[in-house]
Amino acid sequence: MSELQLRVISAVVLAVLALGSTWVGGKLFIAVWAILALLVLQEWMTITRTKPNFAVWGASGIVYAVGLFFSVIVLRTGASDAEGQYYGLLAILFLFAVVWASDVFAYFTGRTLGGPKLAPRISPNKTWTGFCGGILGGMGTATALMAAFGYGRFALYHAGLAAVLSLASIFGDLFESAFKRRFGVKDSGKLIPGHGGFMDRLDGFIFAAILAAIIGIAVGGSGQAARGLLFFGAIPAP
Repeated sequence: MSELQLRVISAVVLAVLALGSTWVGGKLFIAVWAILALLVLQEWMTITRTKPNFAVWGASGIVYAVGLFFSVIVLRTGASDAEGQYYGLLAILFLFAVVWASDVFAYFTGRTLGGPKLAPRISPNKTWTGFCGGILGGMGTATALMAAFGYGRFALYHAGLAAVLSLASIFGDLFESAFKRRFGVKDSGKLIPGHGGFMDRLDGFIFAAILAAIIGIAVGGSGQAARGLLFFGAIPAP
């Protein structure tokens, strides 16, 4: 089996797990993301534990993993009412749409069009064309998703929000590339065939989720973070 086939199969399995737990919500969602956060932390600690200043790096890893867990939990399960839970589902689906589409569009746009390198010292394969294609792809996909759920009148806001979160996702990807170069590793782990580790798969998502949670809490509070994120205080009835 080729590496591309392995990557596709692994990506499909992970997507089904992520989407299934998000749809069900509740304790299953909390359990899945607790495990993922612990796996991220384990990979971080494995990479940094034999290096100088481990205390600093170890504490940073805890913040990184807890940031991931807290962000998705406050967005998906922060509200106790049925309406809030529905917006929580939409918020996580919106995040998936932004991050996954940004990743896919960046990859294929960069490979097809080439062009100047985005950050050659950190990630030599990334290009400015891929950067732009990723942002536009994330914007279009996430906005179309929300329109499909009946919120097309918020399209301009959702496009702008998707652009901001897509940028966060790209910076998250670059951050992990710089992190791995700093410690001389190619992949964060070997648990996912064709992909490496869970940090490798969640790098962009972690940054986007943390920023999304910050926006949502700032607007709607921890109890209505998803609605605050998606509608910025507007009345969200379709």
